[in-house]
Amino acid sequence: MLQQQARILNIFFMTADAISVILAGYAAYFLRKIISGSNFSMQGEVFIASILLVMIVNNYAMASLYLYGDRRPASFLALLWPVFKAVVVNFAVLSTAIVLFKQVHYSRFFLLLFIGFCFVFTILQRVIAHAYLMRKSKNGFNLHHILIVGSQERAQVVAEVFEKQLSWGHKVVGRLSLVPDPFECPDCIGNVEKLPEILRHNEIDEVVFAFDGDKSIDLSDHLLTCRKMGIQVRILPALWNQGDSNLSVDYCQQVPFLTIKVSNINAEGMFYKRLIDIVGGLAGTIIFLVMFPFIGLLIKLESKGPVIFKQKRVGQHGRVFNLYKFRSMYADAELQKAELIQQNLMNGAMFKIENDPRVSKVGRWLRKYSIDEFPQFVNVLKGEMSLVGTRPPTLDEVSTYVPEHLKRIAAKPGITGLWQVSGRNAIKDFDKVVELDCRYLDTWSFSNDLKILVKTVFVVLKRKGAF
Repeated sequence: MLQQQARILNIFFMTADAISVILAGYAAYFLRKIISGSNFSMQGEVFIASILLVMIVNNYAMASLYLYGDRRPASFLALLWPVFKAVVVNFAVLSTAIVLFKQVHYSRFFLLLFIGFCFVFTILQRVIAHAYLMRKSKNGFNLHHILIVGSQERAQVVAEVFEKQLSWGHKVVGRLSLVPDPFECPDCIGNVEKLPEILRHNEIDEVVFAFDGDKSIDLSDHLLTCRKMGIQVRILPALWNQGDSNLSVDYCQQVPFLTIKVSNINAEGMFYKRLIDIVGGLAGTIIFLVMFPFIGLLIKLESKGPVIFKQKRVGQHGRVFNLYKFRSMYADAELQKAELIQQNLMNGAMFKIENDPRVSKVGRWLRKYSIDEFPQFVNVLKGEMSLVGTRPPTLDEVSTYVPEHLKRIAAKPGITGLWQVSGRNAIKDFDKVVELDCRYLDTWSFSNDLKILVKTVFVVLKRKGAF
């Protein structure tokens, strides 16, 4: 219910922010006209386009700055800085559009007035709305009364969350302990065994059970009591620990499932990631096909063997696929590997050596500019790899993994990744590679993928990190 209230309030805030932008635009226009008189004029379509652009950008900026979240602001002053940053973003975009569309007669004074009014109106309506909500949440007749049942530590976490929760009125009325001795819990209004009596004689709208996995307490009996008495129940899972953001609830045909995520990539993120993979994979494949005859001829002139090197690699959660590369080694490279294993520079499962004698002259040039990687765009198009991810290990490497190493193959492998743009030659410890891969998965975002792609271009141009 509290989340629904937050969503409704945020719809109100989004509407109010849009109205503030419209009012700011008209206020700026009329004030500019009053000051300048007949000397000021502005095309109607330019005026309307300016307001619409700022409204759209404002919605995105406000959301990015968590102004449409479920947490109430700590104070009115806490609203000033994020709203100011949102307004700066709005008008940076508007100013860019003015330059791009060559609006040389656009009034700079109108723009400044628009910025000022937008900030003032947005702050004003936000302060009024939050002042009203704070007053209502403390004195309203229909406050949502919440009772917490659980240990002191977990109950305190729940109470702090509700204290910061955005809603139109709720109050934590007290806590029930899990122990019968009242002297062990002086701040409690009773213990869990007295739940039916407390619910009968107090104004309680919701009970939150915050147990820590104590199996001696029969939760089902207490849930049945609440259901019989028409009291809403919320449960903090015993699996959850403070600081853990990987636990969530998913519904499948109205059946709830507790889900423990292993990465920060959700369904929406996977969709956008796949879109950019298709676009980038298609572009890369076209470039690969164009260069294939020329690179193939160079490879064939130097040494015997296929132009395209295929090797079994391990993809997401153990899926095995053929990875494609321009052949950069002599045909018997795999047979020589056993003789060179003691020269391995990596501590752990990966194999890398400097000045590898198995690499041909053409292959060394291909690796220098990462041209040997271009056939992997075909793997991306096929859905076996992604543009950005962790590097796909060989079957031999995976056979030596301990359980915590397997997390690095929890997502699709990539042509590039955090390890590649972090100076891969300087990293000699495989555990450090795993750490970077896990950090990529835990902190994944679409914008981070774009940053890694841009950094990869600079790394390749600087010829850093290639063996």
